[in-house]
Amino acid sequence: MSDRDRRSGVTGGSGAGHGGGAGTEGARPDDARRHNRTAVLRRLHLGGPCTRAVLAGELGLNRSTIKAVVDGLAESGFVSERLPARRSGAGRPSLLVLPRPRSAVALAVDIRVDRVSMALVGLGGENLGRLSWRLRAPAREPREVLTRVIESAGMLAEELDTAVVAAGVSVPGLVRRADGLVRESPHLGWSDVALGERLSAGLRIPVTVANDAELGALAEHHRGVARGAADLVFVVGDVGVGGGVISGGRALRGAGGYPGELGHMVVRPDGRRCHCGCRGCWETEIGEAALLRALDLAPGTPRGELVAELRELGAKPAAALTRLAEFTDWLALGLVNVVTMFAPEVVVLGDLLTALPQPVLGTVADRVRERSMVSRAIGHTRVVRSALGTEAQLVGAAELAFDPVLVAASGV
Repeated sequence: MSDRDRRSGVTGGSGAGHGGGAGTEGARPDDARRHNRTAVLRRLHLGGPCTRAVLAGELGLNRSTIKAVVDGLAESGFVSERLPARRSGAGRPSLLVLPRPRSAVALAVDIRVDRVSMALVGLGGENLGRLSWRLRAPAREPREVLTRVIESAGMLAEELDTAVVAAGVSVPGLVRRADGLVRESPHLGWSDVALGERLSAGLRIPVTVANDAELGALAEHHRGVARGAADLVFVVGDVGVGGGVISGGRALRGAGGYPGELGHMVVRPDGRRCHCGCRGCWETEIGEAALLRALDLAPGTPRGELVAELRELGAKPAAALTRLAEFTDWLALGLVNVVTMFAPEVVVLGDLLTALPQPVLGTVADRVRERSMVSRAIGHTRVVRSALGTEAQLVGAAELAFDPVLVAASGV
């Protein structure tokens, strides 16, 4: 096992070995070298295999620099090169540069009100293995969740015979990014849980924790329908409702590193009492409970039954618009406010909201275009379903873990 693997904490095998990087050439050249290595690794991690010529063109680097960077990354074990499976045109095809998935493996964890999902993800985004389990009280207690995550991570790593270098965790609620403190997660019943510190100590690797909607936005920005959009809002509709905002290509957060809580924007002052203490929060009008009311389903109806009902309505446009008329009104009102505040190129609807019938989504999108001056000014904001579905937060957690890994790898 290499020194790098010994430092990785969660073990279960040797993983891929890494050699040393190039020698130090002075502060400025070394900074440039690290920057270029990070840029190439990030491009390959997010964009997939491509030729050296493509890397040079997209990153604005000359051929000799790309050669040095790719050769160095290959020597360090992060990339490999091979001929493409299919040839096009005459002559010898250019080699493809590929990320080596097991050269850096991250743990992604998505903690929800009713379940926990975990995955080991390799460089390039390849899912190497995963597991999940249902959450019911008292198994929802922080100690129980922490213990099972740590044990399960070790089992996954051992089964896959790989080492894990970092972890990213998604949690519904207010999360302080600096240290992973879950300040408040009402639906989980958590308050002031030092999740990041405790998981890092148990796994013996760096752990970063973030709000679930923020990670949904990150996932859609990097690998989903909002890829390439510098300004987007991700709205997650589950038991609760949250929103993640990316502005100018960066996650938008407030004081103390806490993200905003779009689900607790008041849209109906005389509405239902919310668990946060206010009345008429957006969450009370478009969350799971609101959908159950709209469809005359009993509280506690299994999620699968709710989704099946929504899918069935998708084939009945008139019935869908009638039965979900009030729900549509509140969803549209909230989105008009969100678009007016943040001026995104695209709004992505996640989780339960992805199951809404197309006529409802079409009506909501029309109202956003009609009622938001900002949407009209920027050429109309798109309102779309998440392509990642319920996987968005898990994908975002993996990308959260990889962000510092890609930077650190540039110095190897």
